[in-house]
Amino acid sequence: MSVCYAGGMKEVNILNDQLTVSFKQDDVPFQIDGHTVERQCNMQYLAELDKIVPRYDALMSMACGAGCQYLAERFPDIPVYPAINTMFIGVDKEVGMFEERCRACGNCVLGLTGGICPVTRCAKSLFNGPCGGTNITSCEINKDVPCAWFDIYERLKAIGQLDNIKKIKPPMEWQNTTRGVFVQEGYEERFEKKEKKGILSRVH
Repeated sequence: MSVCYAGGMKEVNILNDQLTVSFKQDDVPFQIDGHTVERQCNMQYLAELDKIVPRYDALMSMACGAGCQYLAERFPDIPVYPAINTMFIGVDKEVGMFEERCRACGNCVLGLTGGICPVTRCAKSLFNGPCGGTNITSCEINKDVPCAWFDIYERLKAIGQLDNIKKIKPPMEWQNTTRGVFVQEGYEERFEKKEKKGILSRVH
Protein backbone atom coordinates (compact mmCIF):
# COMPACT_ATOMS: atom_id res chain seq x y z
CA MET A 1 0.00 0.00 0.00
CA SER A 2 2.94 2.31 -0.52
CA VAL A 3 0.85 4.16 -3.16
CA CYS A 4 -1.39 5.31 -0.28
CA TYR A 5 1.64 6.28 1.77
CA ALA A 6 0.36 3.88 4.37
CA GLY A 7 2.21 0.60 4.24
CA GLY A 8 5.53 0.76 2.41
CA MET A 9 8.93 0.42 4.05
CA LYS A 10 9.25 4.20 4.19
CA GLU A 11 6.04 4.48 6.25
CA VAL A 12 7.13 1.58 8.46
CA ASN A 13 10.39 3.39 9.23
CA ILE A 14 8.53 6.64 10.02
CA LEU A 15 6.23 4.80 12.41
CA ASN A 16 9.20 3.08 14.04
CA ASP A 17 10.94 6.43 14.55
CA GLN A 18 7.82 7.85 16.20
CA LEU A 19 7.46 4.82 18.46
CA THR A 20 11.14 5.01 19.38
CA VAL A 21 10.78 8.64 20.47
CA SER A 22 7.65 7.84 22.46
CA PHE A 23 9.13 4.83 24.24
CA LYS A 24 12.29 6.74 25.13
CA GLN A 25 10.27 9.61 26.56
CA ASP A 26 8.30 7.18 28.71
CA ASP A 27 11.47 5.25 29.62
CA VAL A 28 9.98 2.01 28.28
CA PRO A 29 12.42 -0.76 27.27
CA PHE A 30 11.78 -1.77 23.67
CA GLN A 31 13.00 -3.39 20.49
CA ILE A 32 11.38 -2.40 17.20
CA ASP A 33 11.86 -3.81 13.72
CA GLY A 34 10.01 -3.45 10.44
CA HIS A 35 9.13 -5.83 7.64
CA THR A 36 6.94 -5.64 4.55
CA VAL A 37 5.30 -8.42 2.52
CA GLU A 38 3.95 -8.41 -1.01
CA ARG A 39 0.32 -8.74 0.10
CA GLN A 40 -1.00 -9.09 3.62
CA CYS A 41 -4.42 -10.34 2.49
CA ASN A 42 -3.00 -13.58 1.09
CA MET A 43 -1.86 -16.23 3.54
CA GLN A 44 0.94 -17.52 1.31
CA TYR A 45 2.73 -14.17 1.54
CA LEU A 46 2.56 -14.27 5.34
CA ALA A 47 4.54 -17.53 5.47
CA GLU A 48 7.79 -15.59 5.20
CA LEU A 49 6.97 -14.06 8.59
CA ASP A 50 6.73 -17.41 10.40
CA LYS A 51 10.38 -17.38 11.52
CA ILE A 52 10.40 -13.66 12.27
CA VAL A 53 7.22 -12.97 14.22
CA PRO A 54 7.75 -15.35 17.20
CA ARG A 55 10.65 -13.14 18.35
CA TYR A 56 8.27 -10.29 19.16
CA ASP A 57 5.70 -9.54 21.84
CA ALA A 58 3.31 -7.62 19.58
CA LEU A 59 2.68 -6.70 15.94
CA MET A 60 1.47 -3.50 14.33
CA SER A 61 -0.13 -3.79 10.89
CA MET A 62 -0.18 -1.01 8.32
CA ALA A 63 -2.41 -3.02 5.96
CA CYS A 64 -6.15 -2.59 5.57
CA GLY A 65 -8.53 -4.18 8.06
CA ALA A 66 -8.57 -7.43 6.08
CA GLY A 67 -4.81 -7.75 6.14
CA CYS A 68 -4.68 -6.93 9.83
CA GLN A 69 -7.21 -9.68 10.60
CA TYR A 70 -5.35 -12.20 8.47
CA LEU A 71 -2.14 -11.42 10.35
CA ALA A 72 -3.91 -12.03 13.66
CA GLU A 73 -5.28 -15.32 12.31
CA ARG A 74 -1.81 -16.46 11.25
CA PHE A 75 -0.27 -15.61 14.63
CA PRO A 76 -3.05 -16.21 17.18
CA ASP A 77 -0.74 -16.07 20.22
CA ILE A 78 0.62 -12.59 19.51
CA PRO A 79 -1.38 -9.35 19.84
CA VAL A 80 -1.90 -7.53 16.53
CA TYR A 81 -2.70 -3.81 16.50
CA PRO A 82 -3.84 -1.74 13.50
CA ALA A 83 -1.51 1.16 12.74
CA ILE A 84 -3.98 2.82 10.37
CA ASN A 85 -7.74 3.23 9.96
CA THR A 86 -9.20 1.61 6.86
CA MET A 87 -11.62 4.20 5.45
CA PHE A 88 -12.97 3.06 2.08
CA ILE A 89 -12.39 1.57 -1.35
CA GLY A 90 -11.28 4.53 -3.38
CA VAL A 91 -9.32 5.97 -6.25
CA ASP A 92 -6.42 8.37 -6.21
CA LYS A 93 -7.59 11.66 -7.72
CA GLU A 94 -4.24 13.34 -7.22
CA VAL A 95 -1.04 12.46 -5.46
CA GLY A 96 -1.99 12.03 -1.82
CA MET A 97 -5.74 12.58 -2.41
CA PHE A 98 -8.18 9.67 -2.47
CA GLU A 99 -11.92 9.57 -3.05
CA GLU A 100 -14.36 6.84 -2.03
CA ARG A 101 -15.92 5.11 -5.02
CA CYS A 102 -17.14 1.77 -3.70
CA ARG A 103 -18.47 0.25 -0.46
CA ALA A 104 -18.47 -3.31 -1.75
CA CYS A 105 -22.17 -3.45 -0.88
CA GLY A 106 -22.84 -6.54 -2.99
CA ASN A 107 -25.72 -4.83 -4.84
CA CYS A 108 -23.92 -3.17 -7.73
CA VAL A 109 -26.21 -0.98 -9.86
CA LEU A 110 -23.49 0.78 -11.85
CA GLY A 111 -24.83 -0.80 -15.05
CA LEU A 112 -28.10 1.07 -14.53
CA THR A 113 -26.68 4.35 -13.31
CA GLY A 114 -24.21 5.16 -16.04
CA GLY A 115 -21.26 4.00 -13.98
CA ILE A 116 -21.90 6.46 -11.14
CA CYS A 117 -22.36 4.83 -7.73
CA PRO A 118 -25.39 6.17 -5.82
CA VAL A 119 -24.27 4.41 -2.64
CA THR A 120 -21.00 6.33 -2.31
CA ARG A 121 -21.92 9.51 -4.21
CA CYS A 122 -25.42 10.17 -2.79
CA ALA A 123 -25.50 11.45 0.80
CA LYS A 124 -28.50 9.17 1.46
CA SER A 125 -27.12 6.26 -0.61
CA LEU A 126 -30.41 6.16 -2.49
CA PHE A 127 -30.88 3.45 -5.10
CA ASN A 128 -33.74 5.47 -6.61
CA GLY A 129 -33.35 9.19 -6.84
CA PRO A 130 -33.08 12.06 -6.67
CA CYS A 131 -34.59 12.75 -3.25
CA GLY A 132 -36.85 15.72 -2.52
CA GLY A 133 -34.00 17.75 -1.06
CA THR A 134 -31.92 18.09 -4.18
CA ASN A 135 -31.00 21.60 -5.33
CA ILE A 136 -31.05 20.44 -8.95
CA THR A 137 -27.30 20.14 -9.43
CA SER A 138 -26.21 20.02 -5.80
CA CYS A 139 -26.98 18.07 -2.65
CA GLU A 140 -29.14 19.52 0.12
CA ILE A 141 -26.35 18.94 2.65
CA ASN A 142 -24.01 21.37 0.87
CA LYS A 143 -24.30 23.35 -2.36
CA ASP A 144 -20.69 22.46 -3.12
CA VAL A 145 -21.52 18.74 -3.10
CA PRO A 146 -22.81 17.59 -6.51
CA CYS A 147 -26.13 15.75 -6.52
CA ALA A 148 -25.22 12.20 -7.48
CA TRP A 149 -28.60 11.62 -9.10
CA PHE A 150 -28.30 14.77 -11.22
CA ASP A 151 -24.94 13.47 -12.43
CA ILE A 152 -26.53 10.06 -13.07
CA TYR A 153 -29.29 11.76 -15.09
CA GLU A 154 -26.77 13.69 -17.19
CA ARG A 155 -24.64 10.62 -17.73
CA LEU A 156 -27.59 8.43 -18.76
CA LYS A 157 -28.82 11.13 -21.15
CA ALA A 158 -25.37 11.36 -22.72
CA ILE A 159 -25.15 7.64 -23.37
CA GLY A 160 -28.74 7.25 -24.54
CA GLN A 161 -29.92 5.23 -21.54
CA LEU A 162 -32.16 7.76 -19.82
CA ASP A 163 -34.96 5.20 -19.46
CA ASN A 164 -32.81 3.49 -16.83
CA ILE A 165 -33.55 6.26 -14.34
CA LYS A 166 -37.24 5.25 -14.41
CA LYS A 167 -36.46 1.65 -13.53
CA ILE A 168 -37.17 1.10 -9.86
CA LYS A 169 -34.29 -0.67 -8.17
CA PRO A 170 -35.25 -2.91 -5.22
CA PRO A 171 -34.11 -1.78 -1.78
CA MET A 172 -30.60 -2.60 -0.65
CA GLU A 173 -30.20 -6.18 0.50
CA TRP A 174 -28.19 -6.04 3.66
CA GLN A 175 -26.75 -9.54 3.41
CA ASN A 176 -23.38 -7.88 3.14
CA THR A 177 -23.63 -6.86 6.78
CA THR A 178 -22.83 -10.46 7.64
CA ARG A 179 -19.50 -12.00 6.88
CA GLY A 180 -19.36 -13.02 3.24
CA VAL A 181 -17.57 -15.89 1.56
CA PHE A 182 -17.42 -16.04 -2.22
CA VAL A 183 -16.09 -18.94 -4.27
CA GLN A 184 -15.49 -18.21 -7.95
CA GLU A 185 -17.25 -20.36 -10.49
CA GLY A 186 -14.89 -23.07 -11.58
CA TYR A 187 -13.34 -23.40 -8.12
CA GLU A 188 -16.49 -24.72 -6.38
CA GLU A 189 -15.60 -28.42 -6.77
CA ARG A 190 -12.06 -27.83 -5.54
CA PHE A 191 -13.40 -25.89 -2.54
CA GLU A 192 -15.99 -28.54 -1.69
CA LYS A 193 -13.29 -31.24 -1.60
CA LYS A 194 -11.25 -29.19 0.85
CA GLU A 195 -14.37 -28.44 2.86
CA LYS A 196 -15.16 -32.16 3.16
CA LYS A 197 -11.60 -32.81 4.36
CA GLY A 198 -11.93 -30.02 6.90
CA ILE A 199 -9.15 -27.96 5.30
CA LEU A 200 -11.42 -25.01 4.51
CA SER A 201 -14.86 -23.94 5.68
CA ARG A 202 -17.43 -21.31 4.77
CA VAL A 203 -18.40 -21.04 8.43
CA HIS A 204 -15.93 -19.72 10.99
